Amino acid sequence: MKIISWNVNSVRARIENILQYVKDANPDILFLQEIKTQNENFPSETFTKSGYNSYVFGQKSYNGVAFLSKSKIENIKTDFIKDRLNQSRVITGEIMINKKKTKLINVYVPNGNPVDTEKYKYKKDWLNSFLIKMKKEIQLNPNIIISGDFNIIPEEIDVYDFKRYEDDALFRLEIRKKFRELINLGFNDLYRHLNKSKKEYTFWDYFAGSWQKNYGMRIDHFLISNNLLNNAESININKKPRSKVKPSDHTPIELEIS
Repeated sequence: MKIISWNVNSVRARIENILQYVKDANPDILFLQEIKTQNENFPSETFTKSGYNSYVFGQKSYNGVAFLSKSKIENIKTDFIKDRLNQSRVITGEIMINKKKTKLINVYVPNGNPVDTEKYKYKKDWLNSFLIKMKKEIQLNPNIIISGDFNIIPEEIDVYDFKRYEDDALFRLEIRKKFRELINLGFNDLYRHLNKSKKEYTFWDYFAGSWQKNYGMRIDHFLISNNLLNNAESININKKPRSKVKPSDHTPIELEIS
């Protein structure tokens, strides 16, 4: 089974790129983040023509998450945590993987910048709420896949120049500790688990030639619960979509799981 996660930075603005990518990559399930549209404006019919069901938790102009899936995803929920700003940032569902009922959690974590504003407090509060919920969730179901745009750079190796980001909301130590707390509940950052020292990125800013200079960061992740780790076959960061005309500033991460 191929499960892919991609922050598309507006599903309608990138629709041609997304359709071409889906045709080429042929995912079974695609986690989308930052769709930037309300449910009623999501191009569900377009994706139906490509063979995909759409499950959407949208928001006007900002945020928003969705699943595209060839087969039905059960028990879709959009109330995983209580978001005090009522932003559309988490959608969950359930599928069977190798006869194991598996929870899918698609996240778009707040950015948090600038750090001297309410945005940073919101990010910390959001992550705290998510952690509290995940502690309970993994006791109920040991088979969980969390993926999406975490807006967290886990380690120094995961950004082109970590010194520049020491006081950034994506790399501040207290934020990275939250990521570690999540992993310590019983998860693996699968990319780093399979690539101990490889330096690859999932995001390059639109400004200052970041893509051309490879000034990137790894902020999109697959966290796999320990119970599913032996099912994970490979993970790949596919940089090709970032090189297209009118690209998202993120690129897809591709998981193969049996």
